This record gives sequence, structure tokens and C-alpha cells, in this order.
Amino acid sequence: MDALETRELRYFLAVAEELHFGRAAERVGMAQPPLSRAIQQLERRLGVTLLTRNRRGVSLTGAGEVLLHEGRAALDAATAAARRTRRAGGADRPGGSPHRLVLAVKAAASHELLQKLLDAYAAEPGAAEVEVLPSGTCEQEEMLRDGRADVALMHKPFNSLAGFDSEELLTEGQIAVLPAGHPLAARRTLSLAEVGDIPGLPLARWSRHGVFPPGPGPEIHDQTQLAQLIALGRTVAVFPDSARAWLWAEHAAVPLADAPPVVTHIAWPAHSRSLALAGLVRTATRL
Repeated sequence: MDALETRELRYFLAVAEELHFGRAAERVGMAQPPLSRAIQQLERRLGVTLLTRNRRGVSLTGAGEVLLHEGRAALDAATAAARRTRRAGGADRPGGSPHRLVLAVKAAASHELLQKLLDAYAAEPGAAEVEVLPSGTCEQEEMLRDGRADVALMHKPFNSLAGFDSEELLTEGQIAVLPAGHPLAARRTLSLAEVGDIPGLPLARWSRHGVFPPGPGPEIHDQTQLAQLIALGRTVAVFPDSARAWLWAEHAAVPLADAPPVVTHIAWPAHSRSLALAGLVRTATRL
């Protein structure tokens, strides 16, 4: 039988991501022996070995790597279907609100474009309510895949558009955001190498898929924290030029001469049939 249950996938993904049966069992809220039996039963049903077990621990086989990738996508799709169905069903309940769209945006990016889009779409007849969901670096992709968002503003080369439909909206340069009193703040341009090697002013580190990159800079969790640390002379950050809209008086923006352009897209799941989403995309491309 080829069908897989979501319960089986959750058990396997826990083991495949933790590579430790004890931690995986704690994560899914069950004892280790029944979790091990469930994985063995799944292997027998599929007729393949998914995990290699030895004294050094647990590792994935080639088949296990495939199921890890495909299983994540399948669970995201199932979760997304449930979340979007609940949102769409809000209008069917007594006193329920009209269908709404959740728009994921990277915090501090495309501020002016976002404001124009929201104002223009709100003026359209029959426009749905749009909930703006700020996110960290690269989180828009995950939010689209697991249904937390219906549509997103994404930025190449930082975001991947694989598996999504999209329309290009804006191309812009990049800037370094420095403390206003720093000597380099008076420069007309900077290079990426210069920004990455400023004594006493390390680059801020945003998490990517929940993992912070290595480096001496502070771990950043939200825009307010970043803005304060830059103003205090503790870090420097790189943003699209449109980020000038939220800068404080204590900040300085210097163009980066050798940084690749940032292209903002509006992106949505390729299978979407939402009329409200289609209307929002039409408004965005018209702008």
C-alpha cells in the first residue's frame, strides 16, 4: 500500500530531523519503544530501509533523505489546506468576517510599496480584508508552504520562488545602515567587503530557517531590536534601499556599490484558486 498517514510522517520526520530516537520521542509526546516500532512498520510497508541504526547513532539512507524532503512538503500541504479552509470558512459562520487574505512580508522591507498596495487594493470593490504578517529573513517561503500566509512579498536573491507563482514588482539597490555618528556614515558608497569588516561594528545576524549564521554580530529577533542596536553603535545591517522609510535620526544609510539588486515579487501558491488573491495580484501588478 502506497498511502502514508500524516501521523506516520510526523513520527518519521521527528526521527529524521533529530537523528535520535529519544529526542524524537519526546518531541512527538510518546515513549521511545512504540516510536521505534512505528518506524519499523513504516519501513516494512514501503519495502525500504529509511534509517541506519548503529552505535554512533541514527543516519538517513538515500530513501530516508527522499522521504524527509517529500514528507515535509506533504505535511506542509496538509497543514496549509486546513489553515486556508478555516480562513475561507469564516464567512460561513454566523457573524463571521468576509474571506481574508494573510500577506507575509519581511519586517522593514518594501514599506512604501506595501502601503501603496494595501491602499489601492482596499479601494477595489469587494476587496477582502488583508492581514499583514511580518516575518524574519526567508520566513515568507515557509509561511506560504504551511498555510500561515496566502500570499507574500518576496525578495530575490534572498528568497526562493521555487514552487510558487509570482509577479515582479520592484527592483532596487541595497544600503548599509550604520550609526549616524560612525566615520563611514559620511561615505558616498561602500562595498560589501567594507561593511563586513568594520572594526567594532559586526554585521547583525538574522536567523534563516530557525538557524543563526556564525559570526560575532548580535542575533536579531525583530526590527525594533535591530534599530536600537544600530543606534547604539553595536551592529550594522544590509537592507534594500526601501528600508530608508523606517530609519531613525540616529541611523545613516550608505549605498552599496557592489551589492546585487534586490527584486521584490508578489508570490502565491501555484495551485491557488482564490478570487480575492487574484484581485490582490492584479492590483499589485497594476501599481
